[in-house]
Amino acid sequence: MTTILFAAPNKDWEEFGAPLEDAFKAEGLNANLVREADPETVEYIVYAPTGWLKDFSQFTNLKGVQSLWAGVEKIVDNPTLQVPLARMVDSGLKEGMIEYCVGHVLRYHLDMDQDVLRQDAKWEVHVPPLAKDRSVLVLGLGALGAAVSEALVALNFDVHGWSRSPKQVPGVRCYHGEDGLAEALTAGEIVVLLLPQTAETTNILSAHRISLLPRGARIINPGRGPLIDDDALLAALDSGQVVHATLDVFRIEPLPKDHPYWQHDRVTVTPHIASDTRPDTAAKLVAENIRRAESGQSMKFIVDRDVGY
Repeated sequence: MTTILFAAPNKDWEEFGAPLEDAFKAEGLNANLVREADPETVEYIVYAPTGWLKDFSQFTNLKGVQSLWAGVEKIVDNPTLQVPLARMVDSGLKEGMIEYCVGHVLRYHLDMDQDVLRQDAKWEVHVPPLAKDRSVLVLGLGALGAAVSEALVALNFDVHGWSRSPKQVPGVRCYHGEDGLAEALTAGEIVVLLLPQTAETTNILSAHRISLLPRGARIINPGRGPLIDDDALLAALDSGQVVHATLDVFRIEPLPKDHPYWQHDRVTVTPHIASDTRPDTAAKLVAENIRRAESGQSMKFIVDRDVGY
């Protein structure tokens, strides 16, 4: 029997416990899912950064760790973790992210706020361009970024994408590296940030890089809060370089009540709801990864510690 430790808060156990048990059975695993165990008996850990576990060195027979989060910045540099770490990329999370990003891209593209927020009786006609004439830039072409890009391509947007290393996504004009980033930003009428949080991506949207966007750009950030220099974005909003930003993630969460974003009329704040790990679909990935590891295969979505994701 394989002992699997669930190292996450009580609320996560209530959501994930039963789906995990069902998924283990479906994968044919003889699994013992526990919340407490003799560390020497634990072979796999299902982990959330909000849980109690910080020291992995006590688990001397540990084979792998599966995170319940897509982001791994809170664990990737933990020196006590010396076994493979897999991040969460489940189908439910991917679908939710596609829906959030496409929804807000369409909101900006069609300039919906003009009508939705109108409080007077002015008959103002505004005809948007067709999607093929609107450029959208997706920063980050990992599993989520690629999926969002493909969905936008299917709607006929002029989609551009940037990643740290070369990537190919059907229908997307792809850029990479520092030089590629500068060129890609010039196509960002609407920018979607789906990069991981690393030392290299922190403040990737700096004042200088925001200045490279077409004037009147719009920004959507469901990735990580530190990707944007907050002061630079606020200045760009005040100057009109950026006309609106939809922000779902922040350096401090919940976003403090006195933060300027709350009061700014060109900022939409959403409370980290762009997408979430769905217990049923996530449980299937956890079970598949443990089954793969037990059969001698590599777990899916293994984190590269050198690059941080």
